[in-house]
Amino acid sequence: MITLYLHGRVRTSRVDLEAFLRRARPTYEAPGGIRTRLQWRLDDPAEFVEIMEYADRATYDADQVRVEQDPAMRALLAQWRAHLDGPPRVEAFEESDLRD
Repeated sequence: MITLYLHGRVRTSRVDLEAFLRRARPTYEAPGGIRTRLQWRLDDPAEFVEIMEYADRATYDADQVRVEQDPAMRALLAQWRAHLDGPPRVEAFEESDLRD
């Protein structure tokens, strides 16, 4: 699994960002193998992390192409950025299989 963490601060409001993500989630997850989550920082109510979980590397790579090339996805991401107070910090991690 690949996990993408998008750290940011909300400029609009928590309610507005959550409403946007509820509307955007079906598009974000449409290709399949993608799960979207949102978490708020306990000690700073304006700080959040949006978590995108990809079933595998191929799903992640295909979604990165979609983000770069699909006009509908690019428009959706522009709307998302309008909720942010500055650019997000993006981190991507690959899960390790610790089973024997």
